[in-house]
Amino acid sequence: MLKVEGLNHYYGESHTLWDVDLEVPERKCTVLMGRNGVGKTTLLECIMGLQPVRSGSILYRDRPIERASAEERAPMGIGYVPQGRQIFPLLSVEENLQIGLPARHDGAKAIPEFIYELFPVLREMLGRRGGDLSGGQQQQLAIGRALVTDPQLLILDEPTEGIQPNIVAQIGDIIRKLIDEIGLTVLLVEQKLPFARRVGDDFMIVDRGRAVAGGEMPSLNEELIRQYLTV
Repeated sequence: MLKVEGLNHYYGESHTLWDVDLEVPERKCTVLMGRNGVGKTTLLECIMGLQPVRSGSILYRDRPIERASAEERAPMGIGYVPQGRQIFPLLSVEENLQIGLPARHDGAKAIPEFIYELFPVLREMLGRRGGDLSGGQQQQLAIGRALVTDPQLLILDEPTEGIQPNIVAQIGDIIRKLIDEIGLTVLLVEQKLPFARRVGDDFMIVDRGRAVAGGEMPSLNEELIRQYLTV
């Protein structure tokens, strides 16, 4: 569904991503892994059009999108949950969810009912301001907002960061349900190894801006973990 080939990115004169290749198969969860500061979030931002690509290609459903604007990518069917959630704290839960509606390709004007089925707490708190929710509830709101756009590809940047364990487990269940029952494709940045193993089908490890290893999740062995993932 998504294919990145030979991608290079620079911050000023600093070369941050080096000839990165990544393939995200349809109806699978691909986990992007690596220590802090190695370029994982930058890669996601390049895919979403939030960072410029110096060279290389990004193909979504065989369509080149590396020159498309960020605003054009959500209507293509790409949903994005950034690191830190970035909800609007002064808007209500309902208003935060409604923000995703204009990006839908079908022109729907109502929040889909299945959002509330996935996250019942959001229905209970529709009138509450986003900034008044707990961290776990804000993460559910951020995922719900992305799903309102009706994506086929959902990109999640560390959705378990700073979240209480019971909500982490719920998020894992929801990710697998989105893939196995609804048919979404997921690209996930995740630091927690048990969570990554539980929800992921495939993995790719980034180190110092380069893709250094990848494959099906069962092939993520102790040597790779020790070399690239432990602090």
